[in-house]
Amino acid sequence: TMTLWPFDPGQHPFGQDTLGKDIFARVMRGIQQSLTVIFLVGVISTVIGVVVGAISGFIRGKLDNLLMRFTDVIIIIPTLVLGAVLGRTFGGNAISLGLLLGLIAWTGLARLVRAEFLSLREREFVDAARVAGASNTRIIFRHILPNSIGVIVVNATLLMSAAILIETSLSYLGFGITAPDISLGQIISEYNEAFKTRPWLFWYPGLFIVIIALAINFVGDGLRDAFD
Repeated sequence: TMTLWPFDPGQHPFGQDTLGKDIFARVMRGIQQSLTVIFLVGVISTVIGVVVGAISGFIRGKLDNLLMRFTDVIIIIPTLVLGAVLGRTFGGNAISLGLLLGLIAWTGLARLVRAEFLSLREREFVDAARVAGASNTRIIFRHILPNSIGVIVVNATLLMSAAILIETSLSYLGFGITAPDISLGQIISEYNEAFKTRPWLFWYPGLFIVIIALAINFVGDGLRDAFD
């Protein structure tokens, strides 16, 4: 028999919807898809942000101006709007959405890395490396980058925390992950009209969105304290 009330510990711990779909299975699949997006956004945006910020902050000059103006162009476009356009055009699943969001979410990290490199490039250990004959590439990746790892790691976790909220918003609006794939935001959107009669359909996806975002933020705070 179909259990509409959520508590059936034996078979349906999160209950079922009116079509008999198991909410526990749907939420777990949604978490898997959302975590895929978070991971891709974290990796891609961190790599792009670090490379752009490192080159801009270390080399400076015309290349710095060019990279920062390009960064400014991306920054002024609202992430949600740009993500919605790209998501509707190229998205539909977790991998494509993660790739697209990763390509537009790196701008803040790039500026932070640039500022860190502008400061560290004037330090004595960089001058010592130059005197020893180290190339610019070696100085960037072997001397300055390890000293910037705290800023990079902490802000990467903040990017990942923001990514689940962006993914949830896009999927809720129908611009992110779409059927047959599923995400937490899509679940909330699908059961939007059932809020008053079957509110538990919102409890679990909403709860896990908050838990994931808080967990990533706590990890970021812990890493910040560790590196400080």
